[in-house]
Amino acid sequence: MNEEFENFTDTDEEWLTQLEIRTADLENELFDLREAHARELAETSYGRDGAPRRTRDSQTGASRVQPRQPYPRQVPPGQAPLPGAQPGGDLHHVIEDEDPEPDEDDLTTIMRTGTRPGWPHASRGGPPARERTQALIDRGRRSASRARMPRSRKTVLGVAGLAVVVAIAALLLFRTNPSWPASVATVQSEITTACQNPNVASEPGQLNFACGKTTSQILWVFALMTSGDNPQYTDAKTGRQGLEPITPTQGGEVAWSLDLHHPYNPYDPVDSLAVAARAINNIIGGATLTNANGKPAVQPGLESDPANCATYTGSSAVVARAGFPSVCVQPVSSATGQAALVADAYKQWVVGATAMQAYDVSVLFANANDPGNAQVQAILKTLPGAG
Repeated sequence: MNEEFENFTDTDEEWLTQLEIRTADLENELFDLREAHARELAETSYGRDGAPRRTRDSQTGASRVQPRQPYPRQVPPGQAPLPGAQPGGDLHHVIEDEDPEPDEDDLTTIMRTGTRPGWPHASRGGPPARERTQALIDRGRRSASRARMPRSRKTVLGVAGLAVVVAIAALLLFRTNPSWPASVATVQSEITTACQNPNVASEPGQLNFACGKTTSQILWVFALMTSGDNPQYTDAKTGRQGLEPITPTQGGEVAWSLDLHHPYNPYDPVDSLAVAARAINNIIGGATLTNANGKPAVQPGLESDPANCATYTGSSAVVARAGFPSVCVQPVSSATGQAALVADAYKQWVVGATAMQAYDVSVLFANANDPGNAQVQAILKTLPGAG
């Protein structure tokens, strides 16, 4: 009885040893399959975050299972081998019954899908290898970085951009902007002095368009058109002298009403501008003069005509007072109305002035702050003394 028990124990121990050997072989085969699958995923697939999956190096990663070496064991004489066991301790069919080895079709399925039937979480694998390969062909690797511009090219583009900016800045800073003739600034300063005379306003209505804050450019525009802003200008045909289009006799008569402290000098720019201011205001607003028999005579101005008032102000209404010339009820404040009034004043002052000349005067007046205007530049080329 004891001998049979020992034989059975030895036989069972040998069977367990063979089972451990076969188990180790299967684990090594499974390890190889997993390594091959990991390498395939690393070459053909992406992780969920778009980066290629990583796998452990087979040389430095997990170690292979080393089975325990069996020691030779002889079956005692008369002892029958374990049922199903083959000579030499081959227990393949026993192990196959417990964990059948995957055949070729199963291995193909495992390599393609990354799962083995019956393994946990088999449904969490990625798409089949063919689909992943096709995705790579269609879209390319998402982890591949875009081609970057070489640093040398960036430097060239930067230098070129800087050169363009410098060139534009130089053009803006050093270009010659269109401007009025230099003499205009001189005449403007002289107008400031001439308009300090309190008698330049029309009498008795006290209209003062010529020295108004926003309309005083009429003086230097008239001077520019008739004499090129030259106080020594003389017109041999008409006898005009000085800046403004007025004869010395007319200037003398106006100068008397200005209460000048010295005889009128048409070549003095301040005197000439003061006389011109009073004359322009009288033309626009009218004046009350004393006739030869000593009685007052009312001389109407441009604003004494209702039709003119409709053009200058948009309303034909005028106001009249005893002893005063009639004037427009509404002030002449619009740019269009002022330009029309300036043109009409020029035609009355310069005998024989054409409609085109009067229009040019109104253009210069309206663009006093815009010498670069194309019409202004064209007109300046036709003025007396223009080069």
